[in-house]
Formats: sequence, C-alpha cells, structure tokens
Amino acid sequence: MSERRLTGLAARVDALVPSPDDFRSDLRGPRTAARVGAWLGVAFGVCFLTGLYSHFLQHPVAGLPLPTGPSRLYQVTQGLHVASGTAAVPLILVKLWSVFPRLVERPPLDPRRLALHLLERGSVLLLVGAGVFQLVTGLANSAQWYPWSFGFISAHYAMAWVAIGSVVVHVAVKLPVVREAFGAPLETRPATPGAPSRRTLLRTTWLSAAVAVVATTSVGVPGLRRVAVLAVRSGEGPQGVPVNRSAVGAQVVDVIDDPGWRLRVTGPDGMVELSLEDLRAMPQREAVLPIACVEGWSADGTWGGVSVLDVVARVGGTAQDDVVVRSLQARGGYRESTLPAAWVGEPDSLLALTLGGEPLHPDHGYPCRLIAPARPGVLQTKWLGEVEVVRA
Repeated sequence: MSERRLTGLAARVDALVPSPDDFRSDLRGPRTAARVGAWLGVAFGVCFLTGLYSHFLQHPVAGLPLPTGPSRLYQVTQGLHVASGTAAVPLILVKLWSVFPRLVERPPLDPRRLALHLLERGSVLLLVGAGVFQLVTGLANSAQWYPWSFGFISAHYAMAWVAIGSVVVHVAVKLPVVREAFGAPLETRPATPGAPSRRTLLRTTWLSAAVAVVATTSVGVPGLRRVAVLAVRSGEGPQGVPVNRSAVGAQVVDVIDDPGWRLRVTGPDGMVELSLEDLRAMPQREAVLPIACVEGWSADGTWGGVSVLDVVARVGGTAQDDVVVRSLQARGGYRESTLPAAWVGEPDSLLALTLGGEPLHPDHGYPCRLIAPARPGVLQTKWLGEVEVVRA
C-alpha cells in the first residue's frame, strides 16, 4: 500500500475518533446547559419564593394572612432561602461556561431571529447581573457591612423581581432548545481515555453545589457544625445562642442597668408601668423557640416569660389587636416592630425574661424582649421599653 493511501486512511480514522480536545468542547452546548439550567431554575425559584415570604413577614401587606406556625416555619424557609442561593453560585458558573461560545457568536441578520437573539442575550445579562448583585449584597448583609448608600432591603427585594423575571424570559425564549436537549441522549459517543464525560461534569457540579450548601448553612445541624466553615455564625454565644447585635453595639448598656427600669404598656384602657418584679409576679410560661435570622443561621432556646396577651390585657388589649413593641436602643431600623393580632393570640408569643432558666444576658435583651413563633430574628425585638396596643 502506497504511503499516500496510508496517510489518507489514517486521516479517515482520525476523523472518526474524537480527540480529548474535541470531547471537552462537546461538554459545552445545549445538553449540558439544559440540565444545569433546570436545577438553576429550581434554585432561583425556591430562593425567590422563600425571600418573598421573609419580605412579607417584615413588611406585612394588608389583607395577606401569614401563618403563625409551626414555630420552626421561618427557620426552615430562611434556611432554604440561603441554601438555594448558595447552590445557585456553582450552577450559574457552570451554566455560563457551557454556553460561553454561543454568547460570543455573531448575531443573526434575519430581523425576527435577531429580535429573539437580543431578547435572550438581554435576559442572560440581567440574570447574571441580578444574581451577582443578590449574592454580593446578601453576603455583605450577613456580615452586617453596608458600603453602599442605598437601602439593602428595598434594593434586594427589587432585584429579586429582576432576577426571576429574567429567568422566565430566558426559559420562554430557549424552551424549544431545552426540549430538544432533554430529548437527546446525555452522551453521544464514548469518552476518550483521560477526558471527562458529560455525566462526570454534571455530577461534579451537583457535588460542588452540595458542598457549598453544607459549608454555609449546616451550622445548626448536629454533627455538621465543624464543617460549616463559611457560615456567618458559629452557633456560639451567650447562653448558647448567637447574637447579631450586642448590648454594647446597640448602646443600651447604661439604660438596661437602670434599677428604675419600667416597661410602659399603653392601650384602650390607659397606661401602666411594670417593673421587672411586676412581670415576674405574673403567670409565667416557657416555650422552646428558635431564633432564626435572615442570614440563614438559627438556634433553639428555652424562653421563659409572660404571655404578650396577658400583658396587653391589663390595658384593654385583646387577641384582635396588633401590638407595637419599642426598644430602648436609640437607633436602628428594627428598634420598633409590630406583632400582628394573629401572633398576639398565640400562647407562645412571650415577653421573655429568661433563657435556659436564667435571666436574659444583656446581649439577648435583658431585662425583657419579645419572642414569638415563626418570625424573623430581626422582629424579635430586644431591650423593650414600651408596648402599645394598636386597635384597628
């Protein structure tokens, strides 16, 4: 056989057998992007819905009823919020990697296809931009670091709608491609030795997302606290419960040490002032309730104190009335919070005086704080100075 024929035969064989570089490039494309994108859509959806629930708890909408139990409800929903947001980080990175060659393709000249092309590119740009914004500001909020001039809550809420809207637009535009990708087999040819398969890539992506979630959110899971190296709270704190804001940070140390402290309670029948001894003399209740914060961490505590309803009943308050509580701290966005009527009637809604059978530590709200089931930690107001019944 001539040398020319041998060379031609070798070329044909080389064309039939993919090289490692060819196979690696085949990892990218619709089949990878569709599968990663499906899980990314789930993560964004869970993060959006749980974030919306948290927002409505902190900023109630008239006529929108919210559940008062079970007591761990917010602990679960906010844990899911942080976990799904964390899982979305490796998912979106792999998703972008899998479609990057297509993102830099020249736009089509056909006007109709060009419009769809620009719509899809715009949705991707919004999705990535909103995702990065939510991640960066969320992490900064967890660290209580605010190097910007805008309000975190309003901006985070608005960008959540931008993110979920861009997901919907992107899915709508790419739905035919997604259907075709899921209809095709995951692998179309055997992997070249030494080159990863698409299944390997996807499994590595799921594993990376799982590791990120465990390292960030498992601080409250028995046996996993030590591996939660990215958690914003260690689970340690006075009386076994972490704190976001200390008495020193809130500048209330001198005020709460005043032996003349009184809790001012106002309502339809007038006003009373209750000392710590007065509150201790009232019927006491205990409840095991979690402190669950927006950063995703939570910790259980056995709280003891007086039922909110028993206190407001002294001034004519009922379970049909909202109650506003105000802190002794002079500043802070949550120095005042409203306990809706649905919670006022809950037996486990307490003006807490003890934690774990001991008087509250100053960092946990001594001499008196609010604690109620299924509520964000930021609404469990500490260092109370005033309770007001608000009748509709």
